[in-house]
Amino acid sequence: MASILLLEDDVLLGSSIKEYFRQKGFQIKLLRHPSEFHLEKLALFDLLILDLILPDIPGEEILAQIKKRFPDFPVLILTAKGQIESKKQCFELGADDYLVKPFEILELFLRVKALLKRTKQSKKIFLNDTVIDLEAGVIIKNNKEIKLSPRAWDLLNYLIAHQGEVVGKDQILAHVWKGISVTEESVRTYIKELRKILPPGSIQTFKGRGYRFCVFK
Repeated sequence: MASILLLEDDVLLGSSIKEYFRQKGFQIKLLRHPSEFHLEKLALFDLLILDLILPDIPGEEILAQIKKRFPDFPVLILTAKGQIESKKQCFELGADDYLVKPFEILELFLRVKALLKRTKQSKKIFLNDTVIDLEAGVIIKNNKEIKLSPRAWDLLNYLIAHQGEVVGKDQILAHVWKGISVTEESVRTYIKELRKILPPGSIQTFKGRGYRFCVFK
């Protein structure tokens, strides 16, 4: 089930879009003010629907912030600005699609589905200045590629697969080391390796229980 973030200050329109997508089986969170938007929480969503005419901060500025940090994160512009200059600016900033108000809700839905279909093949997790590219098997931090040891990558994949759950050391040893006899100290060593790369709080320790991967603190 795809999870969508919608930044739209028009209460009636935002609520209507939210209800439509919920009926179609999507998870969708509605934000009505730019102050509610936080880059570090983009990891919770698959796509952003962004209005341009917003209070205090223009949508173009938010788009620029997103694409500077996470150029592959899909953003669909939904706005009353129909001028070609506005479209040109947004596409140059990295927008993935652009729909002008007024619009048909079905067209918005179809555009979202198409955009998600194009982007889902490259599964990435966005964590502050760090991108975990699960398909390519690399981590991008501050626009630099970091390669993990095969074992560290297997461990990270296992933690991500159980995102939000506390996984015990016995589980990790069984699924990551696959029966190879190693000590718990080996697990801690690889956890330390991952923590040196990932943002603080991404991997939490629960004493006597295990570890948990979180997309944000």
